Amino acid sequence: MDIDPFVLARIQFATNISFHILFPAISIGLAWILLFFRLRFTQTGDRAWEYAYFFWVKIFALTFAMGVVSGITMSFQFGTNWPGFMEKAGNVAGPLLGYEVLSAFFLEASFLGIMLFGKDRVSNRLHLLSTFLVAFGTTLSAFWILSLNSWMQTPDGITMVDGVVMVDDWMEVIFNPSFPYRFFHMLIACFLTAAFLIAGVSAWRARANVDGPATWKVMRTGVVIAAIMAPTQILVGDLHGLNTLAHQPAKIAAMEAVWQTEHGAPFTVFALPNEAQRRNDYALEIPYAASLILTHERQGEVRGLDEFDGNHPPVAMVFYSFRVMLAMGGLMLLTAWWGVWQLRGNRAASNGLLLALSAMTFSGWIAVLAGWYVTEIGRQPWIVSGLITVQEVVADHSSATVAGTLFGYILLYVFLLISYIGAIRHLSTKPAASLALGPVSFRNRELRNNNGEA
Repeated sequence: MDIDPFVLARIQFATNISFHILFPAISIGLAWILLFFRLRFTQTGDRAWEYAYFFWVKIFALTFAMGVVSGITMSFQFGTNWPGFMEKAGNVAGPLLGYEVLSAFFLEASFLGIMLFGKDRVSNRLHLLSTFLVAFGTTLSAFWILSLNSWMQTPDGITMVDGVVMVDDWMEVIFNPSFPYRFFHMLIACFLTAAFLIAGVSAWRARANVDGPATWKVMRTGVVIAAIMAPTQILVGDLHGLNTLAHQPAKIAAMEAVWQTEHGAPFTVFALPNEAQRRNDYALEIPYAASLILTHERQGEVRGLDEFDGNHPPVAMVFYSFRVMLAMGGLMLLTAWWGVWQLRGNRAASNGLLLALSAMTFSGWIAVLAGWYVTEIGRQPWIVSGLITVQEVVADHSSATVAGTLFGYILLYVFLLISYIGAIRHLSTKPAASLALGPVSFRNRELRNNNGEA
């Protein structure tokens, strides 16, 4: 069977971006959490915070390296499979990607060495400053990348001259209509991803009886961050949804599988979108809920896919991805609030909570990937919404060429992902007794004894 090379090129790009996004989703949030650990050690002198910092900075460095390498692959993709993108939109994409490298990547790479190896070589103040600069660099990197990606969603500040993008106003390009919402939505997602990672690894250590004082401080930190960020994400997500409704109504119609324009549209909890018949089979609906959520009015209008015939994204993938993101967000909220309640006042965690946090270790990855699929697939058939289609910029490769490299990417990424998770597990198996933290050490079983538990 000869598969369309255009489809294979899209799958290959999706494979690359799916693998790459996993690592910035951790490193952006984890960098600021490391700064918090370092500040707590500076303020209290508690060596448990120092251990937490140096334990997690190793994982941060590994994550950063994986993100850099996979990001380079993403850059090559533009030239190999999508040369038309730079030919048509390079006047925007080139400078923004360049700014990210010059202002953010160099900052992160320069001071990461001090974070890793500067403990006994520089002052605590310089070490603290280096941690801040790396954290700031990760966020600055997200700023430029999300500015470009948001511009592709809601282009502004440009004119098209002979099919090529020309910049009229850089401020309108950078701060395009969807950028503020998408920037903060992604930042919060990164904090949630990092929070559940540190809480989940800590819970795993507690269940394996290799926990120590740093383990419980880190677990509480992760749970509290998640408990704050999860409801904040719901608020920001609502604002982002209103912005998307205004600027990308076809994406909203696909997310909700609304086939005809409706007033008082229901929210479809689950269905089997049937694109051939343009209907939802086996639909479970909540009356008026979609209009209430999207327009904040019971009889608010939600434009249907019938208004975008031939120019709307594939419905099923966007529909299901959006619901996976919502479901995972709900689980994060419930787990985080449960954790805050159980761990309040230095109380011990139940085995149930430890098991739940362990299971949610990489839940942020699932939510981020689902949200990213909604964003990127929901933009189809455009690569720059309303201006340039994906079909216009794809390279003229044979199916065999694209299929061969796609297969190679998949094998390599599966191997790297297993290795990455294995490395985290290996670092997490070191018993707390080897930390030599002295009298500050304590364990969950001691807390349980103090609380009268077995």
